[in-house]
Amino acid sequence: MAAEEALGLFTGIGLSEAKARETLRNGALSALLRRAVLQARSALGPALDKATGTLLYNAASRLRDPKHLGFLVGYIVRREILTDLQLSAALEYVRSHPLEPLDVADFERACGVGVCVTPEQIEEAVEAVIGEHRAELLAERYRFNMGLLMGEARSRLRWADGKTIKNEVDLQVLHLLGPKTEADLEKKPKVRRKGRLGTGMKQKATVVENGEVGTETRSLLEQLRGEALKFHKPGENYKTEGYVVTPNTMALLKQHLAITGGQVRTRFPPEPNGILHIGHAKAINFNFGYAKANGGVCFLRYDDTNPEKEEEKYFTAIREMVEWLGYQPYAVTHASDYFDQLYTWALELIRRGQAYVCHQKVEEIKGHNPPPSPWRDRPVEESLLLFEDMRKGKFGEGEATLRMKLVMEDGKMDPVAYRVKFTPHHRTGDKWCIYPTYDYTHCLCDSIEHITHSLCTKEFQARRSSYFWLCNALDVYCPVQWEYGRLNLLYTVVSKRKIIRLVETGAVRDWDDPRLFTLTALRRRGFPPEAINNFCARVGARDGMGWGRWMCLPASVVTAGRQHSPPPSPQALEVLVPNFPADESRGFHKVPFQTTIYIEETDFREVSRP
Repeated sequence: MAAEEALGLFTGIGLSEAKARETLRNGALSALLRRAVLQARSALGPALDKATGTLLYNAASRLRDPKHLGFLVGYIVRREILTDLQLSAALEYVRSHPLEPLDVADFERACGVGVCVTPEQIEEAVEAVIGEHRAELLAERYRFNMGLLMGEARSRLRWADGKTIKNEVDLQVLHLLGPKTEADLEKKPKVRRKGRLGTGMKQKATVVENGEVGTETRSLLEQLRGEALKFHKPGENYKTEGYVVTPNTMALLKQHLAITGGQVRTRFPPEPNGILHIGHAKAINFNFGYAKANGGVCFLRYDDTNPEKEEEKYFTAIREMVEWLGYQPYAVTHASDYFDQLYTWALELIRRGQAYVCHQKVEEIKGHNPPPSPWRDRPVEESLLLFEDMRKGKFGEGEATLRMKLVMEDGKMDPVAYRVKFTPHHRTGDKWCIYPTYDYTHCLCDSIEHITHSLCTKEFQARRSSYFWLCNALDVYCPVQWEYGRLNLLYTVVSKRKIIRLVETGAVRDWDDPRLFTLTALRRRGFPPEAINNFCARVGARDGMGWGRWMCLPASVVTAGRQHSPPPSPQALEVLVPNFPADESRGFHKVPFQTTIYIEETDFREVSRP
């Protein structure tokens, strides 16, 4: 359809020309809206009223699964869905019931199809609501919050027309109070707010000593309770935008709920190839904090799939830092715990034609536009034999990889699932010479542990499609990946890769060098864990990149200190006159000698030492 023809089609349903052109720039939306309008015109004729056009536009723009578009448009053109309230209920119903066929009778009950609310019912409901608030209305008159009356009336008559309810409320209030007086028309004095709320960080004013006014940031736990409203409930993964629903999805979710009991499960999955830094502190707070805020649990899972760079000291230090920040893992697991299961699933992936053994070199598949693999279509039996040869060590490092057949969101084709590495593993020894990659391991370990919310930073957003794809390709439980903004510090180094370079070259003494911003270094400098958590709270739970200045960390120490009463460390007394009895030339002072003499408590004991 030509652009001008589509423009006329959209303006014909009541869209302004500007809105119609904006819709045309969105290819997916314009295609859905064309389908909806053409279906409606075939039933009602070329002239569609604006109310119908608005419903069609809202259905096309808010529907997540296009397969239900024709079903909804049918109800709109038959005048069985007449209001936006009914349409919202219809959209929620199809979102909550992703599998076909839909139960039509249940759908119609949920959307109020065929429900007729009479004027008498509206009048009775409004009269009852006003009767409950009669005393407050007479006292406050027109200063009373009329929206409260509207809300209660609508809750009693869900499918009633909102405009009709408002007119009835206005009429009955006028009958009760009479016309507005001059006193009613006076504006309420505005309550001046103290301070402003910062972007992405809500604060409240607090009076501190010496007349200074400081700010206290909401804890990350409080912020995460708010973030929970954006996330799906356990077992309702399919309500998440972009989540792929297969014929087995609902059965797998039912099994998942039976195992977890509807409990929120998160995980913190660090690589044990270095010490955690200040950026990891936000990830710890986010994953453990979200689980705690919702009565759930959080796993500490080591992503130990790269044995060349892993050392035992990193495993120990990571757990120490998690506990130092005040969190206790529900369970401590390792990706290597699941190597046998991951290998079995890799064989199944090959059998299903979703993976193949490739011999392209690393240099050939780097970047976003590498040449396609000439081995992509090799027979399944051949890939199975070659993958077994990889496991037996018949290929050298870099000579063969197992690749998955998918295109990622960033355009990368066929990511690697397994590669050859002749490096003993610290836990499995020399049992394996092939090791899974992050893209293959991450989602499947989440599935095994029945994680409900896989929380990770924004750079992993491009891997969300592969996350869903792999779980669905194997017909296993598929968690939901959610992304949040990572924490970076200005004017210092927090990259683990760069810190390793500094340690190896001797520029710093070790990972706990006080000049670094690793958690062990901050602890060595005397930063309390509450200060680190408070700093993460200042950055907030927003989606964008969180940039902070390292100079703000001392302010978090001050805030953490105020939160302790009594202080967490013992208070020391200073000796202001340190005289030396054996040398009067170094100063002396007089001690008053009276009937009562005070001595140091620790210098006195009733029973002498043996």
